[in-house]
Amino acid sequence: MTMKSLSKALLGIYVLTLLWLVLFKFSYDLPAVLDHGTRSLNLNPFAVLSQGSLRETLDNFIVFIPFGLLLSVNFKHVSMWRKLAFIGIFSLAAEVTQFVLAIGTTDITDVIMNTAGGLFGLSVYGWVNKFVDDEKHDRFIVITMAIILMALLWLRFFVLRVRY
Repeated sequence: MTMKSLSKALLGIYVLTLLWLVLFKFSYDLPAVLDHGTRSLNLNPFAVLSQGSLRETLDNFIVFIPFGLLLSVNFKHVSMWRKLAFIGIFSLAAEVTQFVLAIGTTDITDVIMNTAGGLFGLSVYGWVNKFVDDEKHDRFIVITMAIILMALLWLRFFVLRVRY
């Protein structure tokens, strides 16, 4: 498998894993998640910070950093702003899906932090690319992300017990 095809496959697996995380919180008991029936909408940005959930806000930022990196690896000729728009639309679509399926809290803060995390990934890629050879940089990102994603999935299936 070439590095280019590996990076595209990794992006696809990452997006599916991200959807599984955002929508189903890594649960594979989907009927239980869908029966949970929690529908909540928060359109007040950063209101959750006053309730002490800074950790979740930072987690939203962190899990979207690889999105920016992997989009940059796979779509070099697409402008940064289009990639950022894609990240924002993806995040918004996930939040709307949560609301429609009544499977969690739909929060504008999540959209903002997810998009900011993706922007950070895009920015880091662009900055590092000024100093490091493009091919080496991409190989490092793809291999590192593949290892992290495999470790995360291994932990989820063999170590962590997720209950919804």
